[in-house]
Amino acid sequence: MEWETVIGLEVHAQLATQSKIFSGAPTAYGAEPNTQACAVDLALPGVLPVLNAEAVRMAIRFGLAIGAHIAPVSVFARKNYFYPDLPKGYQISQYDLPVVGKGKLSILVDGEEQIVGVTRAHLEEDAGKSLHEDFDGYSGIDLNRAGTPLLEIVSEPDMRSAKEAVAYLKKLHALVRYLGICDGNMQEGSFRCDANVSVRPKGQKEFGTRAEIKNLNSFRFVEKAINFEVERQIELLQSGGTMVQETRLYDSVKDETRSMRSKEEANDYRYFPDPDLLPLEIHADFIEQVRGQLPELPDEKRDRFKTQYGLNDYDALVLTATRDLADYYEAVTIEAGCDAKLCANWVMGDLSAALNKAGLEIEDSPLKAARLAGLVKLIADDTISGKIAKQVFEVIWESGETADVVIEKQGLRQITDSGAIEAIIDQILMDNPEQLTQYRSGKDKLFGFFVGQAMKATQGKANPQQLNDLLKSKLQG
Repeated sequence: MEWETVIGLEVHAQLATQSKIFSGAPTAYGAEPNTQACAVDLALPGVLPVLNAEAVRMAIRFGLAIGAHIAPVSVFARKNYFYPDLPKGYQISQYDLPVVGKGKLSILVDGEEQIVGVTRAHLEEDAGKSLHEDFDGYSGIDLNRAGTPLLEIVSEPDMRSAKEAVAYLKKLHALVRYLGICDGNMQEGSFRCDANVSVRPKGQKEFGTRAEIKNLNSFRFVEKAINFEVERQIELLQSGGTMVQETRLYDSVKDETRSMRSKEEANDYRYFPDPDLLPLEIHADFIEQVRGQLPELPDEKRDRFKTQYGLNDYDALVLTATRDLADYYEAVTIEAGCDAKLCANWVMGDLSAALNKAGLEIEDSPLKAARLAGLVKLIADDTISGKIAKQVFEVIWESGETADVVIEKQGLRQITDSGAIEAIIDQILMDNPEQLTQYRSGKDKLFGFFVGQAMKATQGKANPQQLNDLLKSKLQG
């Protein structure tokens, strides 16, 4: 039997506000446990939540970016469940009336565009964190994260493979960073997802019973967890077993999912409107104000790079993968004032390789755009060759010097004087009469030998194009 995979993702994006969603407590990552939780976060008697307007603004920014309906009225509800790191015994979330309604996201998979529907995106508060080490066999509770604003983005079950799910997740990750509403740091848990996975016989319309894989915090783990779960479900069904709806965890060490608990339904949480929070009313003029502040979005920037800079589809896609990378590339191109494709090659090539080797993101690059532009400009005006540029790049990456300074210090300026290059070629031909005779007898491969000799004589400084043209002329006699 052929099987079809059905995947929907629930993504939790931690909003980049300075304070929590219902209190004035800070949201900075890495503080000492329980130093960023105030009376509201701790649910002490007599406290009342107050909605953070900036969190609402960020949710609307996201909704507008995916072409979603923004609800003029939305309601906060209490999602009731007990867990040690949930001090109130309930989570303030949205249920029936979320702030962001249906929208869509365009993704590219193997060069083909696909549309993934977004069911909703709602605001809610995060829970605290249970710590299970260094407490003499007991668990500790850190409530710093309690009350941190989250935007939960729920997709339609439109994805049919782990590859599609990862493409959607990467696109969403890039979008929230472009919008400036989430830092996207998956290691710190500010962008994480739950994957709902099921399988069904190919051609069947009804969905199969799904399993929810919780708290996946890397693109690689999402792909591996989904692939494992699909194989597990198919094997179970083909052996005559029955799927049960449940929540599972992914063990990255064993590369497997394991059962955590039976999957809850909405009625298990006993949702009801939070009596401490008024309905959220969003006026049309406020929505238009937010729309006017939207940045250029990834797809728009990709199209502009292709038109304005003449980049191909692949280069434009790579260079707009993140807002920081796109801004860096554009700064290099404008500063260099030369071939945009040459700038793209250096950003995607040597710079990206150096960043990967150093384990750095583009925003942390020690080589700022202006200094890389200075190097590219010297290649474009034939001051140095591309080969020497690679040598100069290594020095300016490590030293902090400009390309001009390094070239002058090390005497790397390219030889472009035709007379000087001709004299060097004449001497090489004179020193290698046997190879010259063989070349003129038809051994064309010896051309590379003469090029190598000339480059050796000039220490690699001769302009390659000039050298080749003059050498061909001399060899022909």
